[in-house]
Amino acid sequence: MDATKETKKGEEEVKKVRVRITLTCKNLKSVEKATSEIVSRAKKTEQVEVKGPVRMPTKTLVITVRKSPCGEGSKTWDRFEMRIYKRIIDLTCNVPDVKTITNFRIDPGVEIELTMTADQ
Repeated sequence: MDATKETKKGEEEVKKVRVRITLTCKNLKSVEKATSEIVSRAKKTEQVEVKGPVRMPTKTLVITVRKSPCGEGSKTWDRFEMRIYKRIIDLTCNVPDVKTITNFRIDPGVEIELTMTADQ
């Protein structure tokens, strides 16, 4: 994708792109910390439009298993659950600004998906 566009006077005009940042994690504090860091960096940068963070519904995965390994004895059960937290941030900015906003260290376990589309 070409990030610059030539103008009449030979000056380069940088194109705006829409960026959707999706953060997922099993730890709520880690995903909230990464989200607040991205939003604060985006607000400090000029000419960046920020929408979000949008908190998506928490996925709760539950599995119920027998405690006894052999099947004999009393029927006792264990329930294990894993919660997955998801946040979405939409940005409209220049390509170099995306690099400055997303250039920081995040906690392990936080997955980031970055989707870029050309702004019209």
